[in-house]
This record gives sequence, C-alpha cells and structure tokens, in this order.
Amino acid sequence: MSRIGRKPIPVPQSVRVALEGQHVKVEGPRGRLSHSVPGVLTVSLKDGQLHVVRNVEHRSARALHGLTRALLANMVQGVSEGFERKLEIVGIGYRAQLQGKNLQLTLGYSHPVLFPLPEGIQAEVDRQVLVTLRGADKALLGQTAASLRSLRKPDPYKGKGVKYVDEVIRRKVGKKAGAATKAK
Repeated sequence: MSRIGRKPIPVPQSVRVALEGQHVKVEGPRGRLSHSVPGVLTVSLKDGQLHVVRNVEHRSARALHGLTRALLANMVQGVSEGFERKLEIVGIGYRAQLQGKNLQLTLGYSHPVLFPLPEGIQAEVDRQVLVTLRGADKALLGQTAASLRSLRKPDPYKGKGVKYVDEVIRRKVGKKAGAATKAK
C-alpha cells in the first residue's frame, strides 16, 4: 500500500477545491490550477481534506496513487503559498534584466538572449546576477528554471554560467595544473 498515497492533503481555508468527475480544480490567492486524475483513482473531499483512493489493485494503479497525491498536494501548496527557485549568474559581464514579461540575459554570446517568461511565472532580478522565479505551478517553475540554466550551463573549469543558488559545481583542474605536476 502506498504510504504517500494514503496521507490526506489538508486544504487551507483560503483554497477552494472543485471535483468534477476525474478533473480536480484548485483555486487560491496565488492562482488556479487543474489536473486530470487517472481513471483507476478516485479523489474525494471530506472535512477539509483531500483523499486519493485506488479503485483497483494493479501495479500501475499503485504507481499512480502516490504520484497523484503528490501532484495534488503540490497544487494546493502552490495556490496557497507558491513556489520559488533562485538562479545565480556567474561570470564577468554576465547579467540579467527584466523587460516586461521577458528576461534579457547577457551570457557571453555575441548577442543578448531574450527569454520569454511563461504565463503564471514571475521573475525578479536582484543585483543583475540573482534571478528569483516564482509561481504556483511547481512543474512549470522547475521547467522554466531548467530552461534558463540550459542557456549557459555552469562550466566545471571556470565555474561560469547560470546555476541554481544551492547547486555545488565540482571544479576540474585545467591543463596547466595537470602539466605542472607531471614535469617534476
């Protein structure tokens, strides 16, 4: 039995949940999200808590049980509190600035990169090198952060590029340092 799937999801007072068959809609102060629940599962709302129950005992149903519960919990948390990801831009001359719904990044290319922010994601730039992304949809926020990071991945030799704030880049020794130790 799925331990995650059995846990009820507490719904705060500020969040409204609408169940329409296999479709769940969650609305709160930070936005509204919806999700289609697979047919092998049933979602019910009792005493201010969401419950996810399996209809059948197949292997695929067991796999979807915990996943669906986690997705619904992320939706409830997203519309009530929201999520955020912080990215750091490292490198001389590398910077970011906000232009309306676009993020203009200077990452060492011959041209500035214009990154359009998806609907539901807000960005904030601090000191031109710290980008904070906020949104209600955890999956969309993570995908946006990963797309931003992929524009210039962190270099293991110099450490330049776009990285998550909590990410640790394992540095490599360059050619010069390796050749100096062999010459002795």
